[in-house]
Amino acid sequence: MKSKTDCYSLNQKEMILRDYLAADRTVLANERTLLAYIRTFIALIASGAGLVKLFEQPALIHAGIVLVAVSPIILVVGVYRFVAMRGRLNQLNHRHVD
Repeated sequence: MKSKTDCYSLNQKEMILRDYLAADRTVLANERTLLAYIRTFIALIASGAGLVKLFEQPALIHAGIVLVAVSPIILVVGVYRFVAMRGRLNQLNHRHVD
């Protein structure tokens, strides 16, 4: 069975401009995904706080509390995925230097 990095088995001498640009796009996509997780975190926490502060109905207050409680989980997942992907990308880059 192939590992996840088998498709990146090129060494530095075999890489062409297209390969370098693809690697750069992958890094930028990873950063963009982290920013999307952060944006979602901020939107959820702001929406939840707004529901809690603006409404007096118990259902809306509970919904706001749930949104505020879920938002840090979203942030942690986003940071974890960013760090994990960055680690995989760094492994590939170090492998190509040989």
